[in-house]
Amino acid sequence: MYAVMETGGRQYRVSPGQELLVEKLPGTTGDEFKVEQVLMVVDEAGQTLVGRPYIDGARAIATVLGQERGPKILVFKYKAKSNYRRRKGHRQDLTRIRVERIEFPSA
Repeated sequence: MYAVMETGGRQYRVSPGQELLVEKLPGTTGDEFKVEQVLMVVDEAGQTLVGRPYIDGARAIATVLGQERGPKILVFKYKAKSNYRRRKGHRQDLTRIRVERIEFPSA
């Protein structure tokens, strides 16, 4: 069984027990988080349920494992022949979650 869910402007293919890093979500370690934006579900029998764009009543229940920061990304601006150089760093705030279960209405 797996589902395609959307959070933080990105889509993820998830299955129960899977851990993944997503854009920062509110909450602390151990909190339960529900993702209502489920685009597609494939059950154990192999039947596919596709939403338009989302499936009504479907959700992925996840547990927040912790708040992290991504790798440092360097942004460097440069203009030739004018001695213009700017260096800036960025680290994205991320949340590590574990998908506990996927709930969906039976067709």
